[in-house]
Amino acid sequence: MSKTIVVVGFGPGISSAVAEKFGAAGFSVALVARNQDRLASGVSALQTRGITASAFPADAGNPASIREAIAKARTQLGPVAVLHWNAFGGAEAGDLITTDPATAGRVFDVAVVGLLGAVQEALPDLRDSAEGAVLVTNGAFGDLSEQVDDYAVRMGSMGVALANAAKHKLVGLLAQRLKDDGIYVGEIMIAGTIKGTTWGNEHSIDPVAVADTFWKLYQARGELYACLS
Repeated sequence: MSKTIVVVGFGPGISSAVAEKFGAAGFSVALVARNQDRLASGVSALQTRGITASAFPADAGNPASIREAIAKARTQLGPVAVLHWNAFGGAEAGDLITTDPATAGRVFDVAVVGLLGAVQEALPDLRDSAEGAVLVTNGAFGDLSEQVDDYAVRMGSMGVALANAAKHKLVGLLAQRLKDDGIYVGEIMIAGTIKGTTWGNEHSIDPVAVADTFWKLYQARGELYACLS
């Protein structure tokens, strides 16, 4: 069976472009998201391009759900060589001073807990692959700077910033922990909006450019981080 890329958080934009990029390079593509109509449309579009693809509905914030989806993808499509984490957990806890602390804690469900569960489930395959990789989409709110923090506060996006910063740290930790296993871990921080999505416009970042950058990071297996604006 062919090598598989699992794309978690599938939708229009980056994840769609990544699925097409890796699919065109010979990967079977497992699409994971909660929206089954979106998954069905994505599978159809990839198959039209001659790419082997299947849908696996799951909740990215529920590690048991994600692990089950990845296990099914492995059985149906073949060993997981690449895990692409593109899931977004939403914009809860916009103001950390007034939000319920329990709500603030939920910002980590997708950014950290779900991602960690996915990595653990895919790990045996990633270790066995000569080109195992974890590729993570993140937002620039995760950058640790006064300017970014000030902007996140003014935009009412403090919860998103907290989740992105935690995800950024997780990427670095995973990269160090897994490098001796030959597994590449890389991240692209997006400083802006993406064309073809709800917030996109003519000045937004082209998702194809993001997919091309992920492909370059994956092939080079050196730099851990890139930023596109």
